[in-house]
Amino acid sequence: MTLRSLPGGSLRGGVAALLVLLAPACTGCASSEADTTAPSSRAAAVPASAAELEELLLDGVPSGLPRVPDDELDPPAGQKTIDDVARYGEDAHRQAEVLADYGYIRGWERFWRSGDALTSVFLDQFADGGGAVAYAGDLARNDAEYYGGELDRSPEGLPEDCVLMMREQPAPEQGMAGPAAFAWCVEGALTVAVAAVAASAGEARAEVEAVVAGQLERLPPA
Repeated sequence: MTLRSLPGGSLRGGVAALLVLLAPACTGCASSEADTTAPSSRAAAVPASAAELEELLLDGVPSGLPRVPDDELDPPAGQKTIDDVARYGEDAHRQAEVLADYGYIRGWERFWRSGDALTSVFLDQFADGGGAVAYAGDLARNDAEYYGGELDRSPEGLPEDCVLMMREQPAPEQGMAGPAAFAWCVEGALTVAVAAVAASAGEARAEVEAVVAGQLERLPPA
């Protein structure tokens, strides 16, 4: 479940969202023993390939949710090209044009789930910081409209370049079986989008704050 929409209004990964929530809980999921620690020092260079981008992603989340294998989702999670992301929209050609305007280069998606609890991390790379900032800002505004939340642009517990949104009540029709928290952050030419669905809004927010901190720690400095 992605819990995010493309700039332009189309839901990114809506089909995957429903499949994750309706699938048997954690069939074939990876162990919850995944490493959640950050490297001892931050990466020195921006990714030059999809493989290098993947190396920057968290292997586990603080809540201990087991990871959902990429190929158990439809469309699969994992590596994303501009064409992959564009196909989430109803007009793939138009979405590809929009993404190209942002300078979109590549992305990677990763999910963790147990029952109704779910955490997702999206790491996307752009040609420059300007494109990353514009994309993250538009994504946050679109999601606020779609999910009916208020954006907090100076949230406690998150870095100053992050935006937070809370959804206090479940919204099953939008793929959220419980309260949810969302965050969008920018680090140089990279954007980080994190979403968590949990038993309570406080737990969802705590998960998002911890995941954002761990993920940003793994990224090269701006």
